[in-house]
Amino acid sequence: MQEFLRACDAAVEDANTKNLATLMNMPPVSLLQRANANYDGAWFNVKHLYALILHTEDMRPLAALAGEFGYSIVKAEAPAVIDIHQALGRAVLEFAEVTVETNKAMADGRVNQVERARILREIDDAERALAQLKASVKVA
Repeated sequence: MQEFLRACDAAVEDANTKNLATLMNMPPVSLLQRANANYDGAWFNVKHLYALILHTEDMRPLAALAGEFGYSIVKAEAPAVIDIHQALGRAVLEFAEVTVETNKAMADGRVNQVERARILREIDDAERALAQLKASVKVA
């Protein structure tokens, strides 16, 4: 909890606290108190965290919170939007490659480590192709 509060405190201190507090609909003193890692009564709730990240785009509090539970955050790259026909063709091709690789691996009735790695790599490619198809359909 301390790392999370320190990260919130740093994000508030680095932002223009007065403007940030106005955007968060609270007095600046209240915001400073809630985010103060050295104050035992500090209480930063989910709405405060959301508003802090929304208005500052500072991911340190979220990263600290995830870190306290053994996770890390990584910004997802949005897939490039292309023509839907091209995206569909790519997705079909990638799925076909998953099918071919899996059938080759299963020819002897078992899958070894090298074959497993190849199949997983093809699945990753297919997932990226499907994500691109999804993004392309959304903007069409």
